Amino acid sequence: MPIDNRLVPHALATQTAQLPDAWAAAFAPRAVADALAAVTAHVEKRLAEGAVVYPATPFRALHGLAPSDVRVVILGQDPYHGPGQAQGLAFSVPDDCKRPPSLRNIFNEIAQEFPGTPVPVGNDLSPWAEQGVLLLNTALTVEDGQPASHAKRGWETVTDALISLVARDPSPKAFLLWGAHAQAKRLLLPDNSGHLVLMSNHPSPLSARRPPVPFLGCGHFRTTNAWLADQGKNPIDWGVDKKIIPLQGEFGL
Repeated sequence: MPIDNRLVPHALATQTAQLPDAWAAAFAPRAVADALAAVTAHVEKRLAEGAVVYPATPFRALHGLAPSDVRVVILGQDPYHGPGQAQGLAFSVPDDCKRPPSLRNIFNEIAQEFPGTPVPVGNDLSPWAEQGVLLLNTALTVEDGQPASHAKRGWETVTDALISLVARDPSPKAFLLWGAHAQAKRLLLPDNSGHLVLMSNHPSPLSARRPPVPFLGCGHFRTTNAWLADQGKNPIDWGVDKKIIPLQGEFGL
């Protein structure tokens, strides 16, 4: 049985009130507060109408990780829209969930960049978040079977504010921007900020091998760790579990 990851009525407002203080500055501007109120009202309306909305914890990416703690930012678009999938962390699903194709390509790229590194058995990217990787979708809720159903409802204003808050932190970050949607967020990064910005196609099988910059072979994970070392910071351990399976085929596809 998949984990019940449905958002329940009134939970979004409750979770908003429980957001860590370190992120409060992002929500202070009137435009952001209004956008959050609008999307919350829309979510509650859809729930009242019987829609199934994921995930149960839309703000999970912000918990346990202050802007000053962020070392790497990986942006997704919106949560997975199937039962038991979305966890509130971009690209992540529970360990017992079928691995989505984009996550499979992410793991296989890591295995290619670090020879001898096996493809993980687990799918939960919480170990990355615990090391300072912000895994943020630009829309934080979605309806069952309806991709992008909550896009352009106010979430983008909210998550742009979160990205901007991280980007203004004095400590430089690595921003991994995969696909045109994520790359558009580069405009939120201040000039001369010292951030590392790496861009490629999205890891989806629809684009992972295509020009101009294929995701498969991009080298982003090794490049990020080398940059972190140059900054005097510990590298990211890109593994997510201690169980191993061999890499299947060129990219495991």
